[in-house]
Amino acid sequence: MSTSNRNTGLDPETQYTQIYRNLSTYEFPWDINQSLSFALFRTYAVPSIGNLLDRTGAFTQQTQKRYDDTAILLEVPLVEGFDSASGKAAIRRINQMHKMYDISNDDMRYVLSTFVVVPVRWLAQFGWRELTDTERLAMVRYYQDLGRHMAIKDIPDTYEEFETLMDTYEDKHFAFDAGARRVADSTMDLMASFYPSVAKRGVNIFSRSLMDEPLITAFRYPEPGPVARALSVGALKARAGLLRFFPARRKPALVQNMPRIRSYPNGYDIETMGTFAPGCPVHVE
Repeated sequence: MSTSNRNTGLDPETQYTQIYRNLSTYEFPWDINQSLSFALFRTYAVPSIGNLLDRTGAFTQQTQKRYDDTAILLEVPLVEGFDSASGKAAIRRINQMHKMYDISNDDMRYVLSTFVVVPVRWLAQFGWRELTDTERLAMVRYYQDLGRHMAIKDIPDTYEEFETLMDTYEDKHFAFDAGARRVADSTMDLMASFYPSVAKRGVNIFSRSLMDEPLITAFRYPEPGPVARALSVGALKARAGLLRFFPARRKPALVQNMPRIRSYPNGYDIETMGTFAPGCPVHVE
């Protein structure tokens, strides 16, 4: 891609949404979408998160719709802005869903930290260029803002604090849970469904090859082995090398327009997206 950077000259303290929007829709649309998918996947390995998702049934019984709803609801505030009517509606819908369940602030903070740290680490390893310090700071500021809109307390101040939070939380809480494993398996099956059926086993191996040892262990997945890991990492790095020679993207690539978003062929209504559970909150034991 062109070495020109559309974020040059933008202020990460005041224009962080624009900077992150450029990264997500022009510079690294595929990479950021993939890394955010892996970020959410990591959270299942925390039993209080993975088991709750299993009990709601949303990630095991309606996996495609849950994937689509999550991707779109997170993208709308980024593309339209937090203060836009659609951005406010998306945040409201996210908060309404979370309030149906007894989710701890610690778990919410941890999930937020994965949205910051996993994409930064992914791009450092597989991006066609490195992030600038300005871009990394903008990502931090964007997710701090998202966290405030979600009423998350004690949000980290810096990238380093987000990184420490994520790593420490995983060290303490990653563990096997049968319900969380079901959610992980359903998600892996969904990812494989985006490709021809003959590629299912290859997609599974490729996905496991990008998982670190603590994540593999928490889900009790088979270790893919050094050859599969080397080939998978090598393929992503080769892709990054090729992309450096591609022309800069002229039109934004939006998640909502991707072929893998299948639930809304005729458009979507933010107010009706997500889950609507009646009764009292589900309490995490």
